[in-house]
Amino acid sequence: MSAMGDSTEKLKGVHISSLDEDDEVEEVVEEEDEEGDDSEEEGDDSEEEGEPVTLGFLEKTKNHWSLSRQVFPSKAGGVPAWLDPVNLPSGRSCVCDICEEPLQFLLQVYAPITEKESTFHRTLFVFMCPSMSCLLRDQHEQWKRGQEKPSRSVKVFRCQLPCSNPFYSSEAPRNDGTDKPSGSGVSLCNWCGTWKGDKVCSGCKRTKYCSHKHQVVHWRSGHKIDCQQLSLLVDSSSSKNGTTSAEIIKVSNALWPEYEMVNDDESEYDAEVSDYNIPPNSLVSRNKMDDTMNSLLDIFEVNSDKKCWASFQQRIARAPEQVLRYCRNASAKPLWPMSSGQPSKADIPNCCYCGGPSDFEFQILPQLLFYFGVKNDADSLDWATIVVYTCKSSCEASMAYKEEFPWVQLYPTSAI
Repeated sequence: MSAMGDSTEKLKGVHISSLDEDDEVEEVVEEEDEEGDDSEEEGDDSEEEGEPVTLGFLEKTKNHWSLSRQVFPSKAGGVPAWLDPVNLPSGRSCVCDICEEPLQFLLQVYAPITEKESTFHRTLFVFMCPSMSCLLRDQHEQWKRGQEKPSRSVKVFRCQLPCSNPFYSSEAPRNDGTDKPSGSGVSLCNWCGTWKGDKVCSGCKRTKYCSHKHQVVHWRSGHKIDCQQLSLLVDSSSSKNGTTSAEIIKVSNALWPEYEMVNDDESEYDAEVSDYNIPPNSLVSRNKMDDTMNSLLDIFEVNSDKKCWASFQQRIARAPEQVLRYCRNASAKPLWPMSSGQPSKADIPNCCYCGGPSDFEFQILPQLLFYFGVKNDADSLDWATIVVYTCKSSCEASMAYKEEFPWVQLYPTSAI
């Protein structure tokens, strides 16, 4: 699958219809569940066959600049390309509510709504804790309603900007490596490269972190030695406007592999599945796909789950390497792998900023885990689907990154 060809298509991204402690560490300086009986929709719970669906596929990037924030990428793994590079999420928004570890970047989708000035640029960011035990708890917590706030290990943020903004040119990106942002962003954590680095190593006064945990891990992974070198660089550069000419950065190797996400319409794939729908170098071979699907079919005890899974399998098999399904239309619904574990309409909260309804926008498939090299062990990260609901009106609100609502559906073997 080839990436989008010209600048206009690249900028447009996805079409959207308008909707109404062992070692000593240098001190860091601070600068019960009730499942709904009714599914989300009465009757058929999967996508309408006629709804236009955009599929997301992953490719290794061919150019170093193609995942830079100034070209508005859709991507998975690595570090986020923050749309607003200054006003990042902070505080408890950045951590897993269950284990309180910093969340890891999963993927982002560039999804502008061009009919609204305030959403000329619009990106949705998904983060999650890599712990399966936290995801199991998350699935339990998401059923909570009313005043009881659920503890989540999966979080989604929406950021949007008008065409005229402080960070980017109003001209479409050229996508030739010459695009530059209008300004720089805040300093990021030197370990995860994801969250704002608002804590500084008191030794070198140079390296920044988003959390004490990442400072400790970085120290044990080599900064204990690098810190001394950086301290010397700071001392030797005091006569050069107070800045160093070099910096040693060791980014965590725990980040998921980085890929560019390219889009294609599902209508491009024949309803009748054939081997040419699977590329020769596919990570998901036909035999592997069939074996996985059939083994999962055996774990379902409820006939409605088996029927739903068969329908899901048939639809996904048209393009087995898809990792994302996008369909932000008024009548759009997710393609559920199972009938059990689906939310009712009452389970989907209204937007916490404007109070308006939240609608389905996209879902993430477990095929993503193949690309990330996640092992198929009993305690490895896994899900049936992660469905993202966003504010129907994509409200503006005052904060740069607005939290949206993800719904996690796990396989029966993962149930609590």
